[in-house]
Amino acid sequence: MQKIKTLGELKASGYKPQSIKEELRKNLIAKLQNKELVFEGILGFDDTVLPDIERAILSRHNVLLLGLRGQAKTRIARLLTHLLDEYIPVIVGSELNDDPMQPLSRYAQDLIAEKGDDTPIEWMHRDERYVEKLATPDVSVADLVGDVDPIKAATLKLPYSDERVIHFGLIPRAHRCIFVINELPDLQARIQVSLFNILQEGDIQIRGFKLRLPLDIQFLFTANPEDYTNRGSIITPLKDRVESQILTHYPKTIELARSITQQEARLSASQQKNIQVADVLKDLLEQISFEARESEFIDEKSGVSARLAIAGYENLLSTAERRMLINGEKSTAVRVTDFWGVIPAITGKVELVYEGEQEGPYSIALHLLGEAVKKQFLTIFPHPDRSGGNGGRDLYSPIRMWFSDGNVVNLFNDGDDAAYKKQLDSIAGLGRLVDSVKAPKADRYLYMELALHGLAEFDVVTKEVVESRLSFRDTLADMLGDLN
Repeated sequence: MQKIKTLGELKASGYKPQSIKEELRKNLIAKLQNKELVFEGILGFDDTVLPDIERAILSRHNVLLLGLRGQAKTRIARLLTHLLDEYIPVIVGSELNDDPMQPLSRYAQDLIAEKGDDTPIEWMHRDERYVEKLATPDVSVADLVGDVDPIKAATLKLPYSDERVIHFGLIPRAHRCIFVINELPDLQARIQVSLFNILQEGDIQIRGFKLRLPLDIQFLFTANPEDYTNRGSIITPLKDRVESQILTHYPKTIELARSITQQEARLSASQQKNIQVADVLKDLLEQISFEARESEFIDEKSGVSARLAIAGYENLLSTAERRMLINGEKSTAVRVTDFWGVIPAITGKVELVYEGEQEGPYSIALHLLGEAVKKQFLTIFPHPDRSGGNGGRDLYSPIRMWFSDGNVVNLFNDGDDAAYKKQLDSIAGLGRLVDSVKAPKADRYLYMELALHGLAEFDVVTKEVVESRLSFRDTLADMLGDLN
């Protein structure tokens, strides 16, 4: 088809125009019948969001995706281009992507009237048929719909009454395309009103011109839930004109969140080859996001983006990589101590309520990490307060006694692997505790460290941050030692 270069050749080929909504519907039906993946790379929405979007496309609906930040709304919108035909014909030089068989603009109509079947056409790829606009308070009607262009009027020596002096905005130029407006509530109410006719009747109004442009556009809007934002809202008449409103959500399980992070994290080849990350630490990282979404210190209306875990994972491996390079090691494994490098990825991704602001973002990040460590600790080890109940052996007694004798353990952020293992081996009973839960042999020292951090969170031992190291001790034993 791309070899066709004139209107006459296009007519002879048997080409029939179709609306973009029919085009999307046709290609979706084909993919569903062939059991093909429709939205590649979108995880966790298989039973909720994606079926709703497919139903909306089959119904030829415009769509509003409502959800908190970091819920793949824009990613879904961009994937809709895969449901378009690979190429469509347009009249050469047309501002509005005119279909040669259904010319819309004055330019296209005049060109066809002049050249007839010799009217030149070109082929537009599906990737060029996606238009995206971020709604900001300074967006104007002229930006979206259009306005009179005095320079064009002067250049062409046309009166302002001639429609050829119109400079079309983004929406008319998105004729036969997918048009996405992100963060719709940020658009001023008077600008939202300008979308009424476009959505309902398919025409536009520019200044005093009586234009009837039956625009063919697939609209998709994204927004935070209306009640969750203080920046603005979607006016009711506009919501009424958008046929399908679909709610997105965060991953519901740690396993699913892990899959998203592993898919999206940008890692170098050397990081993937030389740095090992145990599954328990991948779960620990995701648990931080889950704790943040439940925290009383964080604004639940703002949400906690999946980008927290993605950026955190990248920082986690970079922390281990930096330590490896400093110590001249060729490979290493991520430690719990390396999570101190994740804190910058946490503080920038959460919006604190008043109480959280009083505590400070750094303290809140440490609190979230501590809560996540407690959760992961209890998935592996027995609760320290219940160990030894019903006549059983207290697995933590040797560790308590060792620290009560005044012993101290220092884990340095940038310490080499040999010093790290030596410190953990020095703690009486810690190795036996890990052996009792049948930890993977390759991760034995990691589990020993996780047990130590968990015991600190349950106040069995005291953990202090001292410059570039973590110090574990029994505070009472230190006080008694000072008295002696």
